[in-house]
Amino acid sequence: MRKIIFTLFIGFILAAGVYADELSPTGQEMQQHDQNPKDGQSEQPEQRVVVPYYKDVRHNGYWWYAQEPDKRQEKENGQNPKHFLPSMKEYTAEQLWNMHPKDFQPLLDAFFDKAVQYPTEENVADYYKIQDIARSRANAFANVATLVWQKHPELNTLALDYPSSTPGKTARLKIQNREVESKIASSSDEFAMIYFYKPGCDFCKAQNGILKFFVDKYQWQVKRIDIESAPELASRFDVSTVPFLLLIYRHSEKSLPVAVGVTTLDEIEQRLYRGIRLLGGEITPEEFNMYEYQRGGGFDPSVYSKH
Repeated sequence: MRKIIFTLFIGFILAAGVYADELSPTGQEMQQHDQNPKDGQSEQPEQRVVVPYYKDVRHNGYWWYAQEPDKRQEKENGQNPKHFLPSMKEYTAEQLWNMHPKDFQPLLDAFFDKAVQYPTEENVADYYKIQDIARSRANAFANVATLVWQKHPELNTLALDYPSSTPGKTARLKIQNREVESKIASSSDEFAMIYFYKPGCDFCKAQNGILKFFVDKYQWQVKRIDIESAPELASRFDVSTVPFLLLIYRHSEKSLPVAVGVTTLDEIEQRLYRGIRLLGGEITPEEFNMYEYQRGGGFDPSVYSKH
C-alpha cells in the first residue's frame, strides 16, 4: 500500500513539473519582457496567439476535460465558409461541353444556387445557359444510343421483352396471361390457399364473390377459416386484418401471403403465379417479378451472374 501511494505521489510531482515548465516563461520571453517599455511609456496591445484546440496541451479536452468548441456556434459567429459563386464569364462553351460530368454537375448546381440566392436577370440567364448545355449533352447521348441500339439490336434487350407498340403490347399481355393461367391451373394438386375471414365483415363479403369466381376457373382448394372461431390459427400466421389469403405448399412448411384486404382476380392470379414459382423453387427472390418467357433476356437479373 505504501508503494502504491508513493508511486502516485511521484507521478503527481512529475506531472506538476511538466505543467510548471509549460507555464514558466522561456528565456526569449523574459528577454522580451525586459525590453518592454517602462512605466509611463506607451505599450503596444498584447498579441494573443490562438492555438488550435487539440494542440493546446494545457487547455485541451484530454487534460482539462473541457468540451470541444461548438461548430454551430462558430458558424453563427460568421466563421462559416464562403459558397462558390460561379460566373459564365469564366468558362467558354467548349470548356463546358467537354467538362467531365463529375465536375459539370456541381457547377450546374452552383449556378442554380446563385440564381436562387441572387435572382437577377444575369444570374438566372446564366443558369439557363448552362442548363441548355446539359440538355444538349443529354440529347447527344440519347441520339447516339438510338443509333447503337439500331446497329446492335442485341443490346436493347428490354425492347425485345417489353415492346412499346400497340400490337407488341397486346402480344406481350397474351403471353403473360397464358403463362400465369397455365401455371396456376397445373398447380392445383400441389398448392392451396387458406382464406381468413370474419362473419359480418363487408370487405370479406366482397372478397367472397371474387374467390368463388377464382375457384370455378381453376378448381383450387380454398380453406375458409373464421378468425373468431380459430384465433390460434390466425395468431400462428400473424393474421390481424381480414380478408387475408395465404398460399401453402404440400411439400413444404413454408407459406406466403397472397393478399390482405379486398383484392381483384387479376392481382390474385399474378401474386399466385409468383408465389407458386418461389415456393416451388423455380425462381429466386431476385427473379420474383420475372416471367418464364423473359429468362435469358433483359429482365433476367441472373443473365450475367450465371456465366
